[in-house]
Amino acid sequence: MDSTVFVDRTAVVDLGAEIGSHSKVWHFSHVCKGAVIGSNCSLGQNVYVAPTARLGNGVRVQNGVSIYDEVTLEDDVFVGPAAVFTNVINPRAHIPRKHEYMKTLVKRGATIGANATIVCGKTLGEYSFVAAGAVVTKDVKPYELVGGVPAKHMGWVCSCGEPATPAVPCGACKSEYALENGFLKKIK
Repeated sequence: MDSTVFVDRTAVVDLGAEIGSHSKVWHFSHVCKGAVIGSNCSLGQNVYVAPTARLGNGVRVQNGVSIYDEVTLEDDVFVGPAAVFTNVINPRAHIPRKHEYMKTLVKRGATIGANATIVCGKTLGEYSFVAAGAVVTKDVKPYELVGGVPAKHMGWVCSCGEPATPAVPCGACKSEYALENGFLKKIK
């Protein structure tokens, strides 16, 4: 492991896990053999990363999150405290379903709020924003803000995290967006 990686003495990193430079693994976390974590990542207290989970660079995972098999978090994803990922659509304790794991993809720059649940098999688009406590049961578009149970469209969000309005420059970073075929696209 790279000497720039910090692993708290209470954390467990299995042999065969890959952790990129300048990443931090905090108290009571467990990174399994086979897991891949990019550079400049931070895993908060009591985070679990499964063997086939993949985290890009600059990912921030807050306390109490389990990133199960077949979950991929691209670069610069933020996962709030106690957010939940699933990997089987219809689990039963008495029926093994490891062969039915579904892939979940969280694209670059997306944010998942505290206590949100992401049902397996979904894609969260680039810079999308899932509100705290939301239950995501369908794909989320790039730059889309969703919230509620089940999660529904609530608006659009700039890549800087501020509200976005088509054809109006962002008040914070001056980025501009256009709405095309139901998708928000960054134009400047």
